[in-house]
Amino acid sequence: MARMLERLAAREERIRRTDSELLMRARRLISRYLPDHAGDIVPASVRWVTNQNGRWGSCTPDDATIRISHRIQEMPDWVIDYVLLHELTHLVVPSHNAQFWELVNRFPKAERARGYLEGISAATGLVLADD
Repeated sequence: MARMLERLAAREERIRRTDSELLMRARRLISRYLPDHAGDIVPASVRWVTNQNGRWGSCTPDDATIRISHRIQEMPDWVIDYVLLHELTHLVVPSHNAQFWELVNRFPKAERARGYLEGISAATGLVLADD
C-alpha cells in the first residue's frame, strides 16, 4: 500500500505544471521546431490560466503574451506541446494562414493532437477553439 501511495505521489508531482516549466517548454519548442524564427519569438510571458473556458490557449502578439488553459495541464505532454507551439507560432504569424499551418505542422504529432483535442471537446460537450 505504501509503495502504491509513493507511486501516486510521484505521478502527481510529474503532472503538476508550473508557469516556469511552461516557459522552459516554450523555449525548447522554439529551438526545436521554429529555429529559423527564434529571434522573432520572444514571449513576454507564458502562463497557465483558469479563465479560458472557450479556448485551449491564446496569444496576444502585440504584447507577446501567451496563456494556456489549465484544462490541458493533465493532458499528455505532446498535446500540451502542440497547444503551446500553436500559440508561439502566432508570434511569427498572427493569423491562421498557410504559412502559420506550415510552421505548426513541423510538430510531428500536430494532426494527432488536434484530433485528441477535438475528441475531448466532443466527449465533454465543450466547443473549444485553438485560439
